[in-house]
Amino acid sequence: MPVLHVDRQDPIAVFTLNRPDKLNALNEEVFREMLEAIDAIDRTAGVRAVIVTGAGDKAFAAGADIAAMTEMSSAEAKRFADLGHRVGTALESARIPFIAAVNGFALGGGCELAMACDFIYASDKAKIGQPEVNLGVVPGFGGTQRLSRRVGAGRARELCMTGEILGAEAALRIGWVDAVVPHDQLRAHAERVAHTIASKAPLAIAAIKRTIVRGQDVALSTANELEAATFASLFGTHDQREGMRAFIEKRPPQFTGS
Repeated sequence: MPVLHVDRQDPIAVFTLNRPDKLNALNEEVFREMLEAIDAIDRTAGVRAVIVTGAGDKAFAAGADIAAMTEMSSAEAKRFADLGHRVGTALESARIPFIAAVNGFALGGGCELAMACDFIYASDKAKIGQPEVNLGVVPGFGGTQRLSRRVGAGRARELCMTGEILGAEAALRIGWVDAVVPHDQLRAHAERVAHTIASKAPLAIAAIKRTIVRGQDVALSTANELEAATFASLFGTHDQREGMRAFIEKRPPQFTGS
């Protein structure tokens, strides 16, 4: 049975971490299936947004599989961390947006996976944290870096050093998650947003994602130059002409991604 279930409902798809008996803990098998699924879905013209969630009612992903890590050597741990980072990079570099629907615990690696998505929607029952310090290690899949970009370096240091686990509302207040919704409405909320995005111009969506990700790591002047160049590059595309004509003609646009 696959540890990642992929359900295509064009124009959206749902990735479900599928180890409910292990609270969807992340291991090498999960990461490899994620990499294959991200690559495949990103090359699929019919899919324009993806929701990532966890099987069952308790966890998005309760962390990396500690039992599998207990006897790792330093070299094995580095390979495992590199694999986790490859997943995060694949999520960020994909042309389509990924929405994390955090339906329960998102701890350690689970939190890191959610933060690699474009936005995080949390159930009001969700718990989120980077408690790796309690195991004698640090976040290994991008947690220190993505968390500091979300909540600021000072708060990231505090959360990683104390291992504090926050409820959904507390996480929302500091910007760790982007919205909190009632538990039984989480999937519907994520689907509504995914369908809204899917109705927009695909080239523009991909360009927005790419420009924001790349702009985070350069000076503001360089990021602004990137934005201007990206803006100009979309002129002459079918979707740019269609979007502007539709606006003038007061009708819904018909975007094709070309």
